[in-house]
Amino acid sequence: MDMSFLLFQQAFRNGPGFFFIDFMKKMTFFGELNTTLVILAIIYWCISKDLGTYLMMGWSGNRIANGFMKITVCAYRPWIRDPRIIPHGDALTTATGYSFPSGHTMNAGTLFGGTAMYEKSFSKALRIMLYVIVALVALSRTFLGVHTPQDVLIGMAVSLLVMWLTLKLTAWLGKNPSKDKLVLCIGLILTVALGLYAALKSYPVDYDANGKIIVDGAKMANDTFKAVGWVSAFLTGWILEKRFVGFSTDIKMERRFSRGVFGIMGFYAISFILNTLLKKWISGPAGTILTCFLQMFYITFLFPWIMKKAEAK
Repeated sequence: MDMSFLLFQQAFRNGPGFFFIDFMKKMTFFGELNTTLVILAIIYWCISKDLGTYLMMGWSGNRIANGFMKITVCAYRPWIRDPRIIPHGDALTTATGYSFPSGHTMNAGTLFGGTAMYEKSFSKALRIMLYVIVALVALSRTFLGVHTPQDVLIGMAVSLLVMWLTLKLTAWLGKNPSKDKLVLCIGLILTVALGLYAALKSYPVDYDANGKIIVDGAKMANDTFKAVGWVSAFLTGWILEKRFVGFSTDIKMERRFSRGVFGIMGFYAISFILNTLLKKWISGPAGTILTCFLQMFYITFLFPWIMKKAEAK
């Protein structure tokens, strides 16, 4: 059933629906990890610290859920299950890890669905539009041939559920601010447990007719190790920022702009220069966890600390 749907979409994409390809590629861009991280950072630094904190907390929950589900189900990508499925163009470059559930869809559910839930001041039309974006990102993943319908539907449902639960959690923390240490401890325990589970569990091994491994489970678990780095960094940076920085987004527009420019420059320097060097020195899961930790720790604590010092002068 799922392969039949993908083959139908593929025939449509290669025929009369070819003019939707660019639109779907742009929609899938909104679910990519680096896109999500950059938008979350800008919201957190420049627009609304409270909204940014909520979205990153929910995103952390979704990364744990996504990482756990991927390596538990170990579902192969559609083109591995059925060679008739041919993903479009460069869509394969961002299709990493196991197939179920869709990480792009869960990222979109976090960013756009979470914003729609949090911002009650938004008009009904705008909030509906944000949910529509989530659906379009999900549709783009099947249209491009890199996910099955169940991958995106479950991804969308889980991500929105996590964001709803996170909304309840942040409301509870607002009334019980001293309980943040409890959230930190539980979050770190879950994160460490996920990392150990990913490192110690066995993965299915299948071979093609030439005796070559079809899917390397160790490589497929890489997305889960990324989650360990990002989530542990968010939790650590979140607590440290509250205790030692306490920056505000109630600032003038020109300062918001300068924060965004310099913050993103630093983020890309860490992501594409420092982390590239570190991966050459530290390979495997340890390198993945460390580099992802640095990305998120920079967003949640290091850059806020730097800008607070700089703006004070």
